[in-house]
Order: sequence, then structure tokens, then C-alpha cells
Amino acid sequence: MYAIIKTGGYQFRVEPGMKIMVPRLEGEKGTSLTFEDVLLVAKDDKVVVGRPFIEGIKVQGTIVEQSKGPKVIIFKRKRRKGYQRKTGHRQYQTWVQIEKIAKG
Repeated sequence: MYAIIKTGGYQFRVEPGMKIMVPRLEGEKGTSLTFEDVLLVAKDDKVVVGRPFIEGIKVQGTIVEQSKGPKVIIFKRKRRKGYQRKTGHRQYQTWVQIEKIAKG
């Protein structure tokens, strides 16, 4: 059984027992989460597609870790002008352990 959920502007294919990295979600380590924006659920050969979401289906998970992603380097330069700027950025991310896909 698997589902496709939407969180943080991205879509993720999840299964029970799976560990996924999503953009930053509020909460401490061990906090339980409920994803209500479920786009698709599939079990064996039966597939249910929402328009846009499926009502009555929720995906439950637990926050495993709050961390930062790898550094992204931003470099700007204009030729023959002596203009250079170098900055960096690290995106916040949350690791979530998917517990179950349930009705209600």
C-alpha cells in the first residue's frame, strides 16, 4: 500500500515504515504529524485518485530529526567590471518516519 501526499509545495510517494525528507515542518523530535493532503492511494491493484485530494484518508508520521541540508553556493559576477558576490544558503529540512495510511 502506498500514497502520494503533498507537503511544502512538493509531492511525495510514501509507504508505511518509510523515512522521507521534507521541507521544514514545525515540531520537536518525536512529535506526531498528520498529512491530510492525500492525492492518491493504491492498495494491490485498486487505485483511488483524488480531485484534487481524497477526503477521509490521512497519512500519519513522526518527526525523526530536524536538520539543515547541504550548502548551496550563490555566485554572481559581471565581466570586466570587477563585480563579484559569493553567498551561501542551507535549507532547513525535517526527516519524517511514515507510520500508517488510515481512513478518518
